[in-house]
Amino acid sequence: MDLRREIVGIDQQVPLLDGRLVNYVNLDNAASTPAFHRVKEKVDQALDLYSSVHRGSGYKSLISTYLYEHARQIVLDFVGANPDYEVVIFGKNTTEAINKLAHRFPFKPGDMVLTSLMEHHSNDLPWRAHAQVVYAEVEEDGRLDMNDLEAKLKQYQGKIKLVAITGASNVTGSMPPIYEIARLAHHYQAQIMVDCAQLLPHRPVMMGEPDTESHLDFITFSGHKIYAPYGSGALIGARQFFNRGEPEYRGGGTIEMVTLQEVEWAEAPERDEAGSPNVIGAVALASALQQLQEVGMEAVAKHEMELTSYALNKLQGIDRVRLYGPTDPNQVDQRVGVIPFAVEGMPHAKLAAILGFEGGVGVRNGCFCAHPYVLRLMKIEREEFLTYRQQVLQHNRADLPGFVRASLGCYNSQDDIDRLADMLEGIAAEEYKGKYEPDLQSGSYYPVGFNYEDLGKAFQF
Repeated sequence: MDLRREIVGIDQQVPLLDGRLVNYVNLDNAASTPAFHRVKEKVDQALDLYSSVHRGSGYKSLISTYLYEHARQIVLDFVGANPDYEVVIFGKNTTEAINKLAHRFPFKPGDMVLTSLMEHHSNDLPWRAHAQVVYAEVEEDGRLDMNDLEAKLKQYQGKIKLVAITGASNVTGSMPPIYEIARLAHHYQAQIMVDCAQLLPHRPVMMGEPDTESHLDFITFSGHKIYAPYGSGALIGARQFFNRGEPEYRGGGTIEMVTLQEVEWAEAPERDEAGSPNVIGAVALASALQQLQEVGMEAVAKHEMELTSYALNKLQGIDRVRLYGPTDPNQVDQRVGVIPFAVEGMPHAKLAAILGFEGGVGVRNGCFCAHPYVLRLMKIEREEFLTYRQQVLQHNRADLPGFVRASLGCYNSQDDIDRLADMLEGIAAEEYKGKYEPDLQSGSYYPVGFNYEDLGKAFQF
């Protein structure tokens, strides 16, 4: 399998601090992936035909409506959903999808949501606004504690209405056993929602038949994390569920009939897609899924597992480099290619800056929108956390805890890992060239004399 040539911008060169130009190495795929060439080409084709959808009578309106609605079928096929039972609701991203489900779920006073300490904020904060949230614990290396999850399902049986769990951590790459969790949730009379933002680009995901214990009741994911960065995402669940209740947003497209006294809401999915939809984003997402389906998600998974194992072996052999989360190169079938690390004695933001400015390696640093999880992995107690919180409230993020994350995509190669490892060896040996200073408000590090406005020269509006 070689998807590398299918990536837009794969040969893009970037300037280094010493004036050299090198090919950019993107190891920040957990945040956002580049686009496939196929996606770009299909988007360009769709733009030529683009017009209003659903009620336009012209040719372009008709074909745009077809493209938008056909994209739903492609999404359903990709995740093995039943089109007679399940429906795709398009939105901007996973965060919006989870917020929508939190709003639409028929919670009553006293109802609870069970999630975990490993979640992204987007699979935590939305639930807090609508129900009582309880958290399953994690193991020492960050894996989900399944014993604690089941213990809480037993403890709060009848009160927990939904288990909201990540399919793969955006911090450590750890993959909870979602089908086993689905069986447990259903056994204890709860439903399950899986945040597939980090899982779907790396592994096959099948929702399963609705009448099976391992069926996934709801899944959410984002196009920008699966090679379609055009502002689309999806929430998938039972059509009957979304045909009940009132939508989160009201307006054009959500109704069948309106008078000054009554509103008759449309059926799903239109009921939950207020306003003019992102037709181009839906086309992009469907095109990316078709590309991956033709290659085969099993092949994608095999490539990334091999690359993850290679990376873990490489990085663990470098002095002063510490890895977090699961680190066994022989257990990569239980994780995706998200690898958090630090260089002892160096601020994570400075390490990330050196990798970018002197190596052309794009990574991410910080707490990755998963503060409770990162604080637990770093063993930071509450008193220490309160000190950091006070600094943040004073607009000083320079000392915030965290680490650096390298995250793999289906197109990354061993050469990319070698570039990262070579840079880390030099940094750990204090062989980097630049002098770096922190920007207190953002917490980022920049070379002395760096002018952010100079970056604008690479792209003129």
